[in-house]
This record gives sequence, C-alpha cells and structure tokens, in this order.
Amino acid sequence: MTKSSCVWIIDDDRSIRWVLEKALLRDDIPCMTFSSASDALRELERSTPAVVLSDIRMPGVSGLELLQALKERLPKVPVIIMTAYSDLDSAVAAFQGGAFEYLPKPFDVDQALELVRRALAENASRDTPAPSEAPMTEMLGQAPAMQEVFRAIGRL
Repeated sequence: MTKSSCVWIIDDDRSIRWVLEKALLRDDIPCMTFSSASDALRELERSTPAVVLSDIRMPGVSGLELLQALKERLPKVPVIIMTAYSDLDSAVAAFQGGAFEYLPKPFDVDQALELVRRALAENASRDTPAPSEAPMTEMLGQAPAMQEVFRAIGRL
C-alpha cells in the first residue's frame, strides 16, 4: 500500500462526484472517484488516500460501514461524511465513528473545498515528525563547568 496525497470521493451520485472532482482538480488537489464504498475498499489494497469524502447512504456498503473500515485500517486518515439526509442520529453516528467532519447536502463547493484543505493540513501535520530533542541526561553534566559542580558536590 502506498502513501498518497490523493483525495477519494465516494458517492453513488455521479453529479456529486463530478462537481467535487472538478473543484479539487481546479485547486490542484489530486483525487480519485468511486461510485461505491466497495470499490474504494478494493483500492485500499493498492493505495492510501490522504482524505476521504464519502456519502453516508449508498447501496451495498454504507458510508458509516466504510468509515468504520477506514478507521480500523487507517485511523489517521480524515474522513468527511456527506449526506442529503441530514439528521442528528446520522451526525452523531458519524462523529462517534471518527469522522473528521459532517457535510450536509446540498453544500457549497467552496465550503467543501475548505474542509478538504483543512483535512489535508491536519493529515500533513500528523505525518510531520516532532522535532527531536536530545535526552537531558546527555546534555547535563558534560560541560567542564558542570563537571566541576559535580566534583564540588562530591566533596560535601
């Protein structure tokens, strides 16, 4: 499985996939589209998404089932759940499942792009290693002045 900067769009509605794909490509954000969660799960064998945008209600594997599978395999990948059936139960289930954000349809394309940018930034910050710090035991006590302090303490 290879690491990717690609955004995956998973929706059974062709027009949603098309609109999001065009918007992401216009912003120079690489993406792949899938008409089903099953197709996306098969692609996981070959590549890893940077961010996933998924519809919640699709034939076959649902968006919530996909979210669960993604979080088991790739817990750090942000998943944005989209739905035309915006209700409190779905939103709660999505967030409890580990969704990065919940995007009700119809949505503003610019708002969707901003969510993707935020998710990409968060994913990138997770991949950036923390600055390494030398262990304190190696730093302390090596300087000649500190060696003198230790000798003085030893004479007490």
